[in-house]
Amino acid sequence: MLFRNCLRRLFAAVFILTCILVPPASTVYLSAGTGSSSGVSASPPSMPDNEETRKLLEQTLSSAEIEREIARITVEQQTLEHEVAMLEKQAADKQTSIADKQEQAGAVVRAYYMGERDGLLTAFLSAKSISRLLALVDYYEIIMGQDRRTLTEYEDQYKDLKSTLTAAQRSSKELTELKTALEEQQTRVLALNKEIEGGIQASTDPASMERLLEEFSKYWESIGLHEVRTYFKALASAMKHLPEFVQNRDGVLVRKGMTYNLALSQEDLNTFLVSQNKLFQDFRFEFKDNSITATGQSGGLSLSLTGRYTIQKEPVNGLMFHVDHVVFNGLELPDTTRQALEEEFDLGFYPSKIVSFLQATEVSSSDGILHVKLSLSF
Repeated sequence: MLFRNCLRRLFAAVFILTCILVPPASTVYLSAGTGSSSGVSASPPSMPDNEETRKLLEQTLSSAEIEREIARITVEQQTLEHEVAMLEKQAADKQTSIADKQEQAGAVVRAYYMGERDGLLTAFLSAKSISRLLALVDYYEIIMGQDRRTLTEYEDQYKDLKSTLTAAQRSSKELTELKTALEEQQTRVLALNKEIEGGIQASTDPASMERLLEEFSKYWESIGLHEVRTYFKALASAMKHLPEFVQNRDGVLVRKGMTYNLALSQEDLNTFLVSQNKLFQDFRFEFKDNSITATGQSGGLSLSLTGRYTIQKEPVNGLMFHVDHVVFNGLELPDTTRQALEEEFDLGFYPSKIVSFLQATEVSSSDGILHVKLSLSF
């Protein structure tokens, strides 16, 4: 009996240790088949219902993205500083090398202005034999050829120097603007971090709040941003093939005299997107009054964006998509993220890819239809 009781206690101890050391598996949600190798859980942190905490999470997200923008600007600034220094050195070297050629070109111009080449004309007129005249012609061509080369070389070097100086000035201007942007973003992130710290201290449990914000920051940097970029990349890739879809879809493009009317329904667009990428099976576009919304959800991840199309004339005519709002798991992404996504991924639509001489002149959306007026341009 004693041996049996000891055996039972031993099994109980092993069972308890097993429960402690091997926790039950948790459910993992992933969209686009991605995972995390950073040790951060693939499941998003639970989103609280109270507005104060949600505001702190959005501020934390904004702070992380502004810090990313600051890092990008800093790298770009360093690149521009190197470029400006290099261009200024090139300009100084070219300024030195052009000095001799400038003096030679000046001498040529002065020779013609002061009549120093008039002796050639006199020699022509005074030539008393064909052989003498031919010799003078050869001599004249040699002098004129040398003068032309001198002036041409000077002109080429001057244009090259001017181009280098212009590039240096342009880069210097960009550098100044970049420094201003960097200072603005640094001021902005400092103020934001101060607000976040104040919000943490004002919460009922500052330590727990700080852990939540840290967990969310890690989740966003390791998984969230990747997921958002995955959807935008897929959209940009699909939009390249939209002109072909429009051209082959009956009733979408209708000609009226010298103009075309394009009427793309949201059903057609959603059908097209799914045909391009299965990722869009849980993603849906809607055309509303001069705005376009897209929403999608997969597992524990949700994404919605709102934007609009505008007409771009230069450098290429097209409909350019502007991102007004991006909401990830119920939290609005900051303007720096929207701008970066808009710059990196082209969601535009270019009518010239349907017919080379078509240009978009008007665009609007309402009641589930995107309307585009196209005109012929020869």
